[in-house]
Amino acid sequence: MKNKIREYREIHRMTQDQLATMTDVSRQTIISLEKFKYVASLQLAYKLSKVFGISIEDLFCFDEEDFQ
Repeated sequence: MKNKIREYREIHRMTQDQLATMTDVSRQTIISLEKFKYVASLQLAYKLSKVFGISIEDLFCFDEEDFQ
């Protein structure tokens, strides 16, 4: 699933380590999310959206093909 995590992380001048710490995941998880190799759980998506002060829908790009 595509997302804008890297874009928002850079806007907020945040490292992958900082974001990982704020969301209670590993840096590797953030790397995988940014490379679209991992799909965040609903709980993690919520945490990420709260860190950036945006909605989950603004952070993640939902496509019908994502659910097939």
